[in-house]
Amino acid sequence: MKKYINDISKVALSLLLGGLILYWMYRDFNFDDIMRVMCNDVNWTWMLLSFPFGILAQAFRGWRWNLSLRPLGERPRYSTSVNAVFLSYALSLVIPRIGEFARCGVLRRYDGVSFPKALGTVVTERAIDSLLVALIAATTFLWQIRVFNDFFAHTGTSIEGILRGFSVAGYIVTAVCGVAVLLMLWYLLRRFAIYNKVKATVGSIWQGVMSLRIVQNKGLFIAYTLGIWLSYFLHYYLTFFCFESTAHLGLSCALVTFVVGSIAVIVPTPNGAGPWHFAVKTMLILYGVHDTDALYFVLIVHTVQTFLVVLLGVYAWMALSFTHKQVGANEAVAEQ
Repeated sequence: MKKYINDISKVALSLLLGGLILYWMYRDFNFDDIMRVMCNDVNWTWMLLSFPFGILAQAFRGWRWNLSLRPLGERPRYSTSVNAVFLSYALSLVIPRIGEFARCGVLRRYDGVSFPKALGTVVTERAIDSLLVALIAATTFLWQIRVFNDFFAHTGTSIEGILRGFSVAGYIVTAVCGVAVLLMLWYLLRRFAIYNKVKATVGSIWQGVMSLRIVQNKGLFIAYTLGIWLSYFLHYYLTFFCFESTAHLGLSCALVTFVVGSIAVIVPTPNGAGPWHFAVKTMLILYGVHDTDALYFVLIVHTVQTFLVVLLGVYAWMALSFTHKQVGANEAVAEQ
């Protein structure tokens, strides 16, 4: 009973967090203008051109997952793997992260794949994706560090200016407060077991990288991984050309906002709703986009792309309804 209460609390907290962030961002927003912008100001041709890349990203993920299961003696059908991924993303809109378990359950039900093995490969995939995002984020930050410096200079909040305003006593007080905050965070992390979760996450990333040794076709696995993230990026980047306020920003801005948004969705809210909006909107403003235009962009783009996820989930559910169930891996091989 306690476990169910904890699970419900986590879901409620994630929904509340996303809702509060969205409310804070759009509390004074005139939603009557949204329809006007969508009907008159959005170039829907570019939005439609972005859709194939959103579909392809999830398809690549399904193909890569299928490849990672084969060294473990499991051979699900490619169609089942892809449909399981489609359905998992749609289900995660309702309950964050539930899709990871659901797609393993789909393979178990339709192709007789071992649930623990399937879940283990999902953890491995996420670990590898986390490492790749970290590398892209570090590279992007170093490449675009000038943008952050320019922002501080234009707003009069340069680090040098702040430090010059401190007295000796100010430095001491700031240092004491900083240490106190760090100690409090350390206590809270250990108190709520987040510290151990972070350690476990770092450990799983390393284990995931090491598990690549058993993948039979490493080149294809890497190609699928790069295909996933290139497709995600193009799915996002093409939406820049849908709006006059972002069409001129270029590849560097798209990459920076894409990376920041990818990191923001780590917060467990449905499809990153709330954290993604705030992170991308903030970075667009940093690149000179007006506050209102940035709000239009994140709201419309996120809503449309979420609608695509729902459509893919409905398609997968219908396709799986007509899929013949298989008991074991050998039968799956025979059918393939």
